[in-house]
Amino acid sequence: MNKVIPLSKAMDMVHDKATLMVNGFMAVKSPETLIDSLVRKGIRDLTIIANDAAVPGKGIGKLLSAGQIKKMIASHIGLNPEAGVRMNTGTLEVDLVPQGTLVERIRCGGAGLGGVLTPTGIGTSVEDGKRKIVVNDQDYILELPLRAEIALLKGSVVDTIGNVYYRGTTKNFSLVMAMACDLVIVEAETLVEVGDLDPDLVMTPSLFVDYIVREGDAS
Repeated sequence: MNKVIPLSKAMDMVHDKATLMVNGFMAVKSPETLIDSLVRKGIRDLTIIANDAAVPGKGIGKLLSAGQIKKMIASHIGLNPEAGVRMNTGTLEVDLVPQGTLVERIRCGGAGLGGVLTPTGIGTSVEDGKRKIVVNDQDYILELPLRAEIALLKGSVVDTIGNVYYRGTTKNFSLVMAMACDLVIVEAETLVEVGDLDPDLVMTPSLFVDYIVREGDAS
């Protein structure tokens, strides 16, 4: 089944108030084509789950500048001054989650687990309002799973049925995000035919990918 669709059709699946997971690390290998289309369409009140707030003018930073993000769940926002300004003025809700905890919460969401026990954040504001559990005389915080409606991911090499390879460290959160969303749209940096991608290089199997958009698609 060929899963490649026009960019416009992919955008029809994203709506106001949607919860999105977006890959990329400091905007490196973010799905820029998909993000640019979100900006043009003016979809608003988004909840974004991502590693960070990117930087001004790149990746998620474009959505922040356009005022389209209502809430961010991320490990840090410090590289994007606009995120801090919006948080302090009350126009952006920010839930800061330690990076390792964030990954584990997303993994739990994809694996159908009830949560993860972690000592990270014990004795800090991270534990406020959360359940604590003692295991072998050690305090742990119960961190709950994270899921989203839609994942917008960037793949280095993608075949037409949705097998994805992420080059180097650009896979970052992509592997777990693909499993933790109801709908997965991948922006392909390089699109190849079935059989052209070595099966040993597949990092996200086609099972988890619903649709593919070509990088640079302007339709």
